[in-house]
Amino acid sequence: MAENVYECMFIFNANTYAKNPAGVGKNVNEMIEAVDGEILASRLWNEQKLAYPINGHRKGAYWLTYARLESTAITKLNRVCQLNDGILRHLVIKIDPRLVDTMVAVAKGEAIPGTEDETEDAEAASAGEAVAAS
Repeated sequence: MAENVYECMFIFNANTYAKNPAGVGKNVNEMIEAVDGEILASRLWNEQKLAYPINGHRKGAYWLTYARLESTAITKLNRVCQLNDGILRHLVIKIDPRLVDTMVAVAKGEAIPGTEDETEDAEAASAGEAVAAS
């Protein structure tokens, strides 16, 4: 089977996250690695009020992860997430291969691939126009 890159969004119980923020990230990494996945990026996305209560919880911690997995591992990952009491909801979607580098870079907080050269070219063109105008 081919490996694909997946975006995984987990909504954790906000109380669980507040008690052990480092444990949530470790928990996500362990779940992905348990199904033979490779973590590309993993971070807290946001902690906010939920649009509607989930199992009586009104706040949640959103955790964003990009991982490389076999397509057959998704069902195993879904099952592990369902059995985890700290996870209120989760969503796993396949990412188009053309978008992987950009999305992972944004998740890591790095510069977006391909934009640095364009910015330098635009600055050079502006400088060239200023010299030509003088």
